[in-house]
Amino acid sequence: MKSIKRQKRIAAVHDLSGFGKCSLTVALPIISATGVEACALPTAVLSTHTGGITGYTYRNLTEDMLPFTRHWKSLDLQFDAMYSGFLGSFAQLNIVSTFFDTFKTANNLILVDPVMADNGELYKVFTPEFATGMRELCKKADLIVPNLTEAALLLNEPYHPGPYTHAYIEELLIRLSELGPRQIVLTGVYFNEEELGAATFDVHTNVTDYVAVSRIPGSYHGTGDIFASTLLAGLMNNFSLNESTRIAVRFTANSIMTTYLAGTDHRFGVNFEANISGLLKDLELL
Repeated sequence: MKSIKRQKRIAAVHDLSGFGKCSLTVALPIISATGVEACALPTAVLSTHTGGITGYTYRNLTEDMLPFTRHWKSLDLQFDAMYSGFLGSFAQLNIVSTFFDTFKTANNLILVDPVMADNGELYKVFTPEFATGMRELCKKADLIVPNLTEAALLLNEPYHPGPYTHAYIEELLIRLSELGPRQIVLTGVYFNEEELGAATFDVHTNVTDYVAVSRIPGSYHGTGDIFASTLLAGLMNNFSLNESTRIAVRFTANSIMTTYLAGTDHRFGVNFEANISGLLKDLELL
């Protein structure tokens, strides 16, 4: 009889939008589909996501997060990775920092996706002080996954629109690593108008790598969460940082293309579900 490996477990600290594919509604199914147990620590509950949709409900769950942490600790839960995304308030930065301290071991991974800005602008729900707090949280991470706008905020410098040069991207990667993370994946990287992708940097190997795909028209909500969740799924299935990034870029691009060809409203997120089987093949799970 084939031996069964121990199932890995991650804690996903994100908001939950009832409609609109982002945060927990993409992180949980993607991570679970790849054989990894996903435990949700919700930061807020919304009726829909906030990108281009108005009239949504919003419930801040800051007061529930420390009780979650204490209860999980009382159960002696162990996590192979902790993964934070959108945080609903400034106070949650300290709470997530405490969560990391509570469950950090010598062998697990902390991934911080510093969700707070895009296209050169801080999200309206955040203040410049939030960016400063996020910088402190990133110092506790093993891996961070900022876009170009978030990278500029983390480094306290002006945002520069692309196309970029390799020298500029590599300088950003090195400076981001100086905050503390040993690995960086920078998203939204492009050197011409026809392609879009990501750059990776590993402090220990001192290796920078790039992956790009053909740019698809339009702007689609939730793709950053799909990318980061897939990246983590790759790492949890023992793929390298570069391999996991390539798998995540391909899966995200395929999901966007499926949505683009169907003519689905961009605000509603992308059809990642139709591409799960391809992801499992890439991860050698099928």
